[in-house]
Amino acid sequence: QVQLVESGGGLVQAGGSLRLSCAASGSIFSIYVMAWYRRAPGKQRELVARIDSRGNTNYADSVKGRFTISRDNAKNMMFLQMNSLSPEDAAVYYCNAGPTYTSTPYWGQGTQVTVSS
Repeated sequence: QVQLVESGGGLVQAGGSLRLSCAASGSIFSIYVMAWYRRAPGKQRELVARIDSRGNTNYADSVKGRFTISRDNAKNMMFLQMNSLSPEDAAVYYCNAGPTYTSTPYWGQGTQVTVSS
């Protein structure tokens, strides 16, 4: 089993920045892919960005150029640097992880990001 704990959410003004963190513990040897998802009220959950152990990354088009995903394998941590935030970015952000791109069964509890206009 893998436990994921997010932190770093909060309230920020439009145009501001936040940095989310995800700490992994447990059977971390099984983690190859880590990702950030988000769910806004009334919307489906969407993939924001993901990164594998080699540092390969993917981003949703809506966050390209504004968000940066990174990972510290030695500390079992993942980060999401979010810049130029807009109200459309407001959501609960979830950390996700798993052994392959098609199998990421582990989820954190989520952290709220609120962006005021």
